Amino acid sequence: MLIRRSVVPVALLLALSAGCANNSGTSTEPGAPAPLESAVTTAPSTPVEDPSLPSKDAGGSTTLTGTVTEGVEPGCLLLDGHLLIFNDAAQKGSVKAGDQVTVTGKADKDLMTTCQQGTPFKVSSVAGS
Repeated sequence: MLIRRSVVPVALLLALSAGCANNSGTSTEPGAPAPLESAVTTAPSTPVEDPSLPSKDAGGSTTLTGTVTEGVEPGCLLLDGHLLIFNDAAQKGSVKAGDQVTVTGKADKDLMTTCQQGTPFKVSSVAGS
């Protein structure tokens, strides 16, 4: 008797799953609604200038403006998430934490530094104080 009780639910489960497997989503019965077709449309994307992002000129240089902050490592200066890298000692000496500056240069994500924060940004010019 124990076997008969467990066979009935299993047989019922198999019958229900077979009925679901045969339902392909289309019906040949008269009067049945036609299956819906999925349609995906996308609007053409137009680039929009975001004024909060760094601006780029035609030569590939980027201009950043903001307040310089100290990094966690000594001697590291950051501006808007970028680590300022100066090749000119005079430029480096003219910028300190707290200064409001505008710098022009290029980001170099592959440059290794000891500052451990910010995207390295090779500064070519500095304006402000």
